[in-house]
Amino acid sequence: QVQLVESGGGLVQAGGSLRLSCAASGRTASWNAMGWFRQAPGKEREFVAFIRWSYGIIAYADSVKGRFAISKDNAKNTVYLQMNSLKPEDTAVYYCATTTSALNLSNPTRYNYWGQGTQVTVSS
Repeated sequence: QVQLVESGGGLVQAGGSLRLSCAASGRTASWNAMGWFRQAPGKEREFVAFIRWSYGIIAYADSVKGRFAISKDNAKNTVYLQMNSLKPEDTAVYYCATTTSALNLSNPTRYNYWGQGTQVTVSS
């Protein structure tokens, strides 16, 4: 079993920054990657970024590329999402998730465990 706890969400003005954290505990030895996803009201959950745990391979959705940065601290079993130049359309509940899969890591169905989510609201 794996437990994921997100933190760092909040209300910020457009152009501002937030840093989300996802602390993991439990059976982490089989992880391959951790991802960030988001879901706005009335919309499907969408991919934001992922990072491969051992190799540090990173990928971003086009909508956040150049503004968001994902990073990890192996010693703390924690992944971060630094979000800069935030826009109102970034408003959503942000979730972290972990997977044992190595393929198609932008697909939320590939992920085994999910956090409870943290709300990010960007005002215009």
